[in-house]
Amino acid sequence: MSTTPNQYHDTLKALIIDDEIDICYLLSSILRIKNIPSRYVNSISDAVEVLKGEQPEIIFLDNHLPDGMGVDFISRLKESHPGSKVIMITAYDTPADRKKALSVGADVFIAKPFSRDTIYQTVDELVV
Repeated sequence: MSTTPNQYHDTLKALIIDDEIDICYLLSSILRIKNIPSRYVNSISDAVEVLKGEQPEIIFLDNHLPDGMGVDFISRLKESHPGSKVIMITAYDTPADRKKALSVGADVFIAKPFSRDTIYQTVDELVV
């Protein structure tokens, strides 16, 4: 069962790190329906700058970014933002990729393409 928008904590925020603008727009729209404000960046270096001043509860992270691999950024995210939940979202869904992401600290691994319901269910499980 899906959570209604008002069930989420008022301060819940998300950061989307993906170099595909359409994915950023799609995720932002999906989250907006649940009243979860989000911000997006298109590289690891931009994420580092944003994260200096923000503490998002949820971080959606692509694996193949222009300045590095998202999976290599997860442990740094978990160290600097231990309260954040990291959701790896990638088109490269191999057992090895999935295992590596989860072993370095990703809370959830979602393959692209994903559905709106998958995002809602994941957020519900992580923050409720």
